[in-house]
Amino acid sequence: MDHQDKSGKIDIPKKAIYRLSIYLRSLQKLHANQVSTVSSTTLAKVAGVKSSQLRKDLAYFGQFGTRGLGYPVELLTTMIRETLGRERLQPVILVGAGNLGSALLRYHGFEKEGFEVIAAFDAKPDAAISRGVRIPVFADHLLEDFIKEKSVKLAILCVPSEHAQLTANRLVHAGIQGILNFSPVMLEVGSDITINNVDLALELEHLSYFIR
Repeated sequence: MDHQDKSGKIDIPKKAIYRLSIYLRSLQKLHANQVSTVSSTTLAKVAGVKSSQLRKDLAYFGQFGTRGLGYPVELLTTMIRETLGRERLQPVILVGAGNLGSALLRYHGFEKEGFEVIAAFDAKPDAAISRGVRIPVFADHLLEDFIKEKSVKLAILCVPSEHAQLTANRLVHAGIQGILNFSPVMLEVGSDITINNVDLALELEHLSYFIR
C-alpha cells in the first residue's frame, strides 16, 4: 500500500502521529541507556501500546528491521524524527503570559522534545517580564505580524476563557495550524486546525476517581 501523498511525504493518520511521538520519546530513553536494537515487543511495552499496534504504525515507513533481532534504535529514531519534523526545533508562541503562562515559559523541557517557545504575547507584557520570564514578551496587538513574519505554526493558548475564542480566531487567521489550549473553553475552529485541550480541573477530577 502506498502511504505517500503527491509531495512524497508519508501520509500518516493523526492518531498514529501521536503514537509516533510516544515511540520517539521511548527510543530516546533506550538510546540514552546505550540500547542499539529493540524488539517490537519491548518497544511496545516501553511505549504502553500493543505490539500489533506498534508494528502497524511502523509499517508506514516500509519494511525494515531484522527478524529475531528487532529495530535499530538509531535508525528508527531518525526516521520518526524526520517524519515529525523535529530535525530542527519547531518554533512555538505562547499567548497569555499570566501566572500559568509565565510558569510554562520558565519550563525548559520543551527543547528536549524538539520545540522552542520563541515569543509570548500578553495584554500586559511588563507584568510577565516582572515574573522572571526570559523569553521575549510582546504586546498582543503584534501577534499577527509576528506569526506571519516567523512562519509559526504552533501556539500555546493560556488566556482567560472570555478571550479564548477571539484569540484562537486571530491565531488561525494569521496562519497557526495547531493550538495547545489551556483555556477552560472548547474552541470552535476549522477541521484543518488541530486543537489539543489541557483541562487541569478535569484531569484532577479523573484522578480523584481513583483515590480511595
